[in-house]
Amino acid sequence: MRLQNKWLVGAIMGAVVCVASTSCVDEIKFGNSFLEKAPEGSATIDTVFNSAEYTRQFLTACYSRQYYGLPYINKNQEDGVPETSNPYLGKFEALTDCWQLHYSSTTIYNRYYNGSHTANYGQRGDKFGYTREMVWEVVRWCWILMENIERVPGMDETEKKRLVAEAKCLIAARYFDLFRHYGGLPLIYASFSGTESSYSMPRATVEETVNYMVSMLDDAINSGSLEWAYNGNTGSTNSTNTGHWTKAGAMALKCKILQFAASPLFNDNQGFAGGSSEAERQLLVWYGGYRSDLWTRCLEACREFFNALNSNGFYELNQATGATPTQADYRYAYRMGYIELDSPEVLHSVRVHGYDSFGAGSYCWHSWSDNGRNSYTPTQEYVEMFPWSDGTPFNWDETEAEGRLDEMFLTGTFNDGEQLLSNIVFTRDPRLYESVIVNGLPGNLGWSSVSVGGDPYELWVGGSHAGSNSFNETMRYATGYENMKYYLGSSDYLRQNTQWVALRLSDLYLTYAEALLQANNDHQGAVDQIDIVRARVGLPGLVQSNPGKRLLTDKDALIEELLRERVCELGMEDSRFFDLIRYKRADRFEKQLHGLLIYRLDENGGRIEKAWRDGTGSTSKVDGALQPTYFDYEKFELKNSRRYWWLYGFEPKWYLSPFPQTEVNKGYGLVQNPGW
Repeated sequence: MRLQNKWLVGAIMGAVVCVASTSCVDEIKFGNSFLEKAPEGSATIDTVFNSAEYTRQFLTACYSRQYYGLPYINKNQEDGVPETSNPYLGKFEALTDCWQLHYSSTTIYNRYYNGSHTANYGQRGDKFGYTREMVWEVVRWCWILMENIERVPGMDETEKKRLVAEAKCLIAARYFDLFRHYGGLPLIYASFSGTESSYSMPRATVEETVNYMVSMLDDAINSGSLEWAYNGNTGSTNSTNTGHWTKAGAMALKCKILQFAASPLFNDNQGFAGGSSEAERQLLVWYGGYRSDLWTRCLEACREFFNALNSNGFYELNQATGATPTQADYRYAYRMGYIELDSPEVLHSVRVHGYDSFGAGSYCWHSWSDNGRNSYTPTQEYVEMFPWSDGTPFNWDETEAEGRLDEMFLTGTFNDGEQLLSNIVFTRDPRLYESVIVNGLPGNLGWSSVSVGGDPYELWVGGSHAGSNSFNETMRYATGYENMKYYLGSSDYLRQNTQWVALRLSDLYLTYAEALLQANNDHQGAVDQIDIVRARVGLPGLVQSNPGKRLLTDKDALIEELLRERVCELGMEDSRFFDLIRYKRADRFEKQLHGLLIYRLDENGGRIEKAWRDGTGSTSKVDGALQPTYFDYEKFELKNSRRYWWLYGFEPKWYLSPFPQTEVNKGYGLVQNPGW
């Protein structure tokens, strides 16, 4: 492979990085003169690694190119930003059975929903572009840091070792970002000087790629250099450093890598595409057969994590307070567990520069949610996954037959002289209201207290919020619902900085449950871990709530409940997409999805397609009408757009992304993924 002709090397040697710091130091630009072996390149390296402060800034540049799962800025790889941060690409959770994206200018909508995606793609062409996500740039920079750290003056050995350990975590994390979309990858073991005449960079096998990532993490974990947590107990663990990789985060990431590797996508009796493709024959997209030891390895990593947690403490699920917590208390505990910047539930988070916490256009995740472009509207299928507040499964047909559909979100009573519903009881799993905006939900959420209140969301046809959007299936509320996760409405939360939670403790409990079941067939052990997560939101045990499902003997039934529990707990956190991928759930990808049309009724059962809060006349708030509480409900098939997979089925090729054909054609060892 000739160095100057190959994109992979060019990318990791030619991107421009602007490293800035809040401290009073000069801005340094690392460009071609630094990343390539040019005469001035050595001088730039000397400048950077002749200063402890510049070296720290250099690592900060690597941190700033981590994956941030909320599309927030209209920039691309050429701007030094991973393209998944661009809202015109779209969030790949919208490919699952739980959300439908209705903004037609996104890649998700116009290449995936219509089935037109191919390996011939460029800018924003793939849900996670192989050359567009700043992965190789970060890998290159981390190797440069590790190769030059020893000559940095004014930095003690303890800090040098910590920076090296953090760099290895960054490499592992960025590799895992790609691995989940592509399988086996080229493995980089050093920076490139620019003087090499040729070398080979073929794809490694799945096993080699997994071992590479785990080895990086093991080095960091066993180095003794990583802090367990930034808990503020000492100056070096001040919470202002939150976001740096920790030992807890590294151990958690190891669990997640091994979980993905052990799952059926790569670990089954047959390759997902049938076994005859070149990528399968070379073991680039599976292990070559089922291996039980892979789940054992994942289980061991989970046990190591929880043993360390028991010894070191600090991390814990955020719990509702009070002797008898209310639904509002449970909601608040769940919400603050992921959204609060210093939450002890968060094992690793990613934050971005250039955001605006007041909903301005510079931070598109909020502003584009308000204008409907980030319209990741939940599906009826997703809403029905959330159980009743007593833990029992929600069943539409039974609820409809009992005449209780008006109770499927909340109930309440009216106090004399008041128009708003009072004494509200949230009738479903508290996580529903933290994941989905539903009809009648009070619109204001407290930041410093559990308070909920204000006028309700009007999601009926003609309502103040939905208007005609659900009827026309367009933009916000297109499915009769709206996303709540990471958005949280027009409230004090828009005044807070939004972190992306890459790893959190509830996910690790559920990962541990899965490993116990898959490695040891330990049904009760798995249920015990799941119940820890359910208890945090006040739900009774899984077995108690599902007496007819034989969860202690039927492994498939328990796996199904585990996957449902994961999406209820981890909605919009990328969990659902990768869960369906790693379990090869074509049945869920090709399932026709639905929304819900809601019609407001008068006392005679007639429909009122008018707003209450913003309306006029006798049915409006301004003229004294009570908050509407009686409705008709109609499920409807989503058709804007009707996904290709629903019409023609889900081909195995979609489990992994295609490598850009231009890269494959360069002949340096990229074997295309099956079906592309």
